[in-house]
Amino acid sequence: MNFIEIKDVVKQYDGHLALDRVSMDVPEGIIYGLLGPNGAGKTSLIRIINMITKPDSGEVLLGGKPLQPSDVAQIGYLPEERGLYKKMKVGDHIVYLARLKGVDKATAVQRMNQWLERFDLTEWRDKKVEALSKGMQQKVQFIATVIHEPRLLIFDEPFSGFDPVNAEQLKQEILRLKDQGSTILFSTHNMESVEAICERITLINSARVVLEGSVAAIKQEHKKHLYEIEQVDRAATLPTNDTLYSIEQTTRNSTLIRLNDGVASRDVISWLNEHVQLAGFHELLPSMNEIFIETVKALKS
Repeated sequence: MNFIEIKDVVKQYDGHLALDRVSMDVPEGIIYGLLGPNGAGKTSLIRIINMITKPDSGEVLLGGKPLQPSDVAQIGYLPEERGLYKKMKVGDHIVYLARLKGVDKATAVQRMNQWLERFDLTEWRDKKVEALSKGMQQKVQFIATVIHEPRLLIFDEPFSGFDPVNAEQLKQEILRLKDQGSTILFSTHNMESVEAICERITLINSARVVLEGSVAAIKQEHKKHLYEIEQVDRAATLPTNDTLYSIEQTTRNSTLIRLNDGVASRDVISWLNEHVQLAGFHELLPSMNEIFIETVKALKS
């Protein structure tokens, strides 16, 4: 079932076309990557889903029904540009924002305490937000985004400003929320994050969708037929076979080959087994970062 359906959405600002008939379907209960270079239209689409702005044409469906103002209570939005009331106490701030989303006070306080403990922020509950480090403030903003337990979570560059340890902690919390049934729309420039947690993606460039699908299928579609070969005798030279493959690179421990068009990997393995002792034969798929750059560059040429 698709939880979000975006159908032919168009949005212009003062003659600038921000979204040009954008369509995408986000299945329920997954982490979906919304990708694109700066100015591609990602933020415009996120603002429409949050009902901050309206599309000029097209529509957004949530749970199969046209998006309504009341649906905002089902959405948690962590914007790239963070914003907290610096003079409020951390605990009061979180409870206040939870109450705005319709959570009763007792439940808000209970959830707030649980989240502060999870993020090791309990001792900061009665401190003013301005006393916290930038990383701790971002954790507070994350808590405020999820505390009302929305069905849809939208994270815009959630790992920005985090050190690797805290970024990993946040990633695990996002995965846990997904396992609990949340649908997550994840906007980022960090392609490593995409590969680590996203199941499907849409890439927007110059206001249009230019690539979409499952991460695994996209990597398969863009593969270069590159394989890493490891031999039992690491000092041995891999034999050449211009009919089957070309040798791209040789290192101390392995050799990189590119299969010729129409050649199956099993045929290469069979031939190599007759000539060397194989210790490994691994296909090298392109990273999402490589695919991102390749796709955007191709559109510019």
